[in-house]
Amino acid sequence: MDHLYAPWRTAYITNEEKIEGCVFCHISEHPERDEKHHVLFRDDRCFIVMNRYPYTPGHFMIIPHRHTDALETLDPDVWLRISALAHQGVRMLKEGFGAEGVNLGMNLGAAAGAGIAEHIHLHLVPRFQRDTNFITTIGETRVYSTDFQKVYEKLKSMAGGYFA
Repeated sequence: MDHLYAPWRTAYITNEEKIEGCVFCHISEHPERDEKHHVLFRDDRCFIVMNRYPYTPGHFMIIPHRHTDALETLDPDVWLRISALAHQGVRMLKEGFGAEGVNLGMNLGAAAGAGIAEHIHLHLVPRFQRDTNFITTIGETRVYSTDFQKVYEKLKSMAGGYFA
């Protein structure tokens, strides 16, 4: 196997906070760390956080505060709130971020491919013409074309105008 070296990611890897238990519950319970955790928005039912391992720049997730791995047990009002935030998030990604399309998705359970199976979350992945290339398929490596922190700051500055 070939290796692709990315020394600029060392700080990102070594400074990562070690979280015991559910990472989403940790973020939910610590609003004072929203900037550090890259939270874009929060209210009493949900929060929106940037994906630390994004498929494309601007990839974020909408997450209920309630810890559950079963969508079918979620309060219908919370599900409606997630849907409303997804609606607003797609608009923000298209109008404010320039996405040409958006993938929405939930992987419910480890068998469905959820990386964090214990707490449901909805992914919003902005898409751009020709944003895929051979390295993902052949090299099993993703190339992130821009600075994560700059993307967070841009989306955070727009979030107030889209999420209510």
